[in-house]
Amino acid sequence: MTTVVFNRRTLLAGSVFVTGVFAAGVSGLLLPARAEGVAPTDSMSGGANNYRKGAPIVDRIGKGGFWMSGSVRRAGDGAPLAGQRIQIWAHTVEGQEHEPQSHGATLTDKDGAFRLEMPQIIPIFGQPHGHLAYDSGEFKTVFLRPVMRSAKETSLEAHFVLQAA
Repeated sequence: MTTVVFNRRTLLAGSVFVTGVFAAGVSGLLLPARAEGVAPTDSMSGGANNYRKGAPIVDRIGKGGFWMSGSVRRAGDGAPLAGQRIQIWAHTVEGQEHEPQSHGATLTDKDGAFRLEMPQIIPIFGQPHGHLAYDSGEFKTVFLRPVMRSAKETSLEAHFVLQAA
């Protein structure tokens, strides 16, 4: 009688064999890998708090010292999106998030990246966090509210994957 021992090595070898059989199919040719696609970003709870439609595009918010950056890509294929308007606002050392001087917008570059300098973010309601919005209309509006690990950090990233409107 043959005893079959199941361990990591035998299970891995078996799964490679079975995967190869199913992928090869009747013709014996391996099938190409299929991309699942890039899922769109969902709006975050609280992201739209103190949003101001039409905040101006600026070179910097306030005196600066803190960097908000990220990227914007298209859902499905993940292609970078150039020229997309991202609004940014936060509670900072220079103003509260509901005040006009705490808001500004920037555009993504040819690689879909954005970067905007602003005053240092400070905690409000116990959390240091920023707000970002895509709201230009070509894609569905998305609001993000990323939270910093520490109020001592001097930068924060947020990434958007946009779905057609």
